[in-house]
Amino acid sequence: MKKILILVAAIFIASCSDNLESLNQNIKDPATVPGESLFSGAQKALADQVVDLNVNNNNTKLWSQFLQETTYTDESNYDQLTRNIPQQHWDILFKDVLKDLNEAEKVITATNYTTSDLNALKPNKLAIIEILNVYTYALLVETFGNVPYTEALDIDNPLPKYDDGLTVYKDLIVRLTTAINSLDTSLGSYRTADNVYDGDVTKWKKFAASLKLRMGILLSDVDNTLAKSTVESAIATGIFTSNTDNADFTYYSADPNTNPIHDNLVLSGRSDFVAAKTIIEIMQPRLYEYLTDTNEDGTIDTKDAATVVPGSVTFTDPRMAYYFDSNIDADPSVSQTVYLGGGIGSTAGFSKHSHVSDFVQAATTKGVLLDYAEVEFLLAEAAARTFVVGGTAKEHYDAAITASFEDWGLSSADAVGYLAAPTVDYATVLAASTATMPWKEVIGNQKWIALYNRGLEAWTSIRLLDFPAMATPADAVSGFPNRYTYPVIEQTLNGSNYTAAAAAIGTDTAEQKLFWDMN
Repeated sequence: MKKILILVAAIFIASCSDNLESLNQNIKDPATVPGESLFSGAQKALADQVVDLNVNNNNTKLWSQFLQETTYTDESNYDQLTRNIPQQHWDILFKDVLKDLNEAEKVITATNYTTSDLNALKPNKLAIIEILNVYTYALLVETFGNVPYTEALDIDNPLPKYDDGLTVYKDLIVRLTTAINSLDTSLGSYRTADNVYDGDVTKWKKFAASLKLRMGILLSDVDNTLAKSTVESAIATGIFTSNTDNADFTYYSADPNTNPIHDNLVLSGRSDFVAAKTIIEIMQPRLYEYLTDTNEDGTIDTKDAATVVPGSVTFTDPRMAYYFDSNIDADPSVSQTVYLGGGIGSTAGFSKHSHVSDFVQAATTKGVLLDYAEVEFLLAEAAARTFVVGGTAKEHYDAAITASFEDWGLSSADAVGYLAAPTVDYATVLAASTATMPWKEVIGNQKWIALYNRGLEAWTSIRLLDFPAMATPADAVSGFPNRYTYPVIEQTLNGSNYTAAAAAIGTDTAEQKLFWDMN
């Protein structure tokens, strides 16, 4: 009996040991996850953050004055801290994107695939990871300024130093060039794990070159020589030439793979946003003759919806019907559909203003990382700066607007009519401008319109070109935000490095301009 008890005890101990061993296994260890899955997850996290309009994650559609909040207007008034928005942006890009890309690189590098054909795809996979690394770090620099870079993503160093933004940006261009040169367009890459190009390496190469073009343009006012060489090198590599090249992330009809805008505007059942007055009145100029409701004491209620006097609408951008639904019953004597935007920073009744269109808030609407219309606007800007791009600023400006029209489902004929309007025609607007650099006004205004629904890039364009002018919000807590302030947690946990970074860029305020925003 004693021997039996000892045997049972031994078996029990062995069983417990086995269970303890299994408990000590990290089932979420990225090493057990295929590198391709990590890549897919990082790609989606990046696209979601770029596309999102959730006020906890990304407020740039509000700051670019495409949209206005209906009830809770803190974010429209430039409040970054109530919802800790910089922390969200920082965490998503560092933890959900860059960290997963870093792990994907390690796993793919270490994986010995089952066939030589699959192993041959590894260099392309790693190069595409690098391209998304560059895109993400560039976004961090463009939003914060100096950020952790050389010491980032090191689990053994929780308190990384911040690197100089311009130095980081220059290094990113070098890394991007290396990645471009390492792509082999005769081979594939991620196949269906890639929700942008389905593994098409030729398209990834065009995307990388177009990203390089964009990064070069951003440096134009701070290092014109480097900007020129970067832009001209990108063009020589081969950039986007049509809307079929667009870097569009694919969303699906079933949650959790729907477009985040759909999540926030449809699945949430909320009515938090309407069109902003700024974009409505630029896309549909009108005479300022309003019939406005008055208060009981006879004074004008400036926050109430206004009715447009018949005949006051002078022009309508054809894209408006794709951007917004009108939600406004036009006077029968007015032949055009009338749109109405909410005042910036003020409460705006959902039932009294135009809304985001059904197309934009659909579950499967693409998430745009970079598109052909933007590339043509960048070429127009490069030509205006006398870079060698082939074609004039006007030619690329016209091509950009045409590309935007076609991408939204309109025709080139629609674009021709629009381009002939005196408020759009390149030469006419250029001659009428009183800006120090008139081309910035011409290109800036139209580029901003074309960047509708792409808040982060529209915000960057506004800061770089200074057009169009943004209205001052009713209850603004700061001047126009030129950057995200650093996350509060960085001040607490990484204090000395935070202090050095804040001093290096000037001050840790929203109004502080970044190194590339010189004018």
